[in-house]
Amino acid sequence: MQAFDLPRRLAAEALGTGLLVATVVGSGIMAESLTKDMALALLGNTLPTGAILVVLITILGPISGAHFNPAVTLVFALKRDLAPRDALLYVAAQVAGGIAGTMIAHAMFAMPLWEASLKMRTGGAQWLAEGVAAFGLVATILAGIRFERASVPWLVGLYITAAYWFTSSTSFANPAVAIARSMTNSFSGIRPADLPGFIAAEFCGAVAALMLVRWLLRAKGEAASPSKEAQLRA
Repeated sequence: MQAFDLPRRLAAEALGTGLLVATVVGSGIMAESLTKDMALALLGNTLPTGAILVVLITILGPISGAHFNPAVTLVFALKRDLAPRDALLYVAAQVAGGIAGTMIAHAMFAMPLWEASLKMRTGGAQWLAEGVAAFGLVATILAGIRFERASVPWLVGLYITAAYWFTSSTSFANPAVAIARSMTNSFSGIRPADLPGFIAAEFCGAVAALMLVRWLLRAKGEAASPSKEAQLRA
């Protein structure tokens, strides 16, 4: 990341989030148009999402870190790996890219560029599911960076593929993607009114993962000092 200036990093975050959302929304529209079987439609939405994450993290990770997710950006800001100003700009780029991704998906399927979703996704079970989804995603990223950095694209792609099916919310795990998905009244949509619960749960799950993984990855006898944490990250 140090080799790339901030404008390029922001462009990578916007591009990556946009392509991710275009894949999520576009594959959902395609799946819904091809089958009335909800399980098959979900599978048609799941596989492209997991696959595109592997691609995007591999090609854009060296530029920006490939967050594509405000909850992930918050975690790296709390770890002091990202300056607060840069983190805010990352989030803005992610949200803008995600909205553009929805509009591009709609344009490809000759739909209105923007339409508020009517799909209800709310309640304690789904909020818990989003917390679990974000927790698992951040834990996967942090532990993957520590033990198998080169495999992080695959780890994230596989985790999201699994989480689509074991969470009742189908694992948004991403506030920027949730905002973008509120602008499509298709298979992958979410009502704008349901966003606050999802976003709050995602941030809570991400922070909880950071707290646990920091403790879990601390070897015996190591102090919780900033210098030790820097050595762990290295």
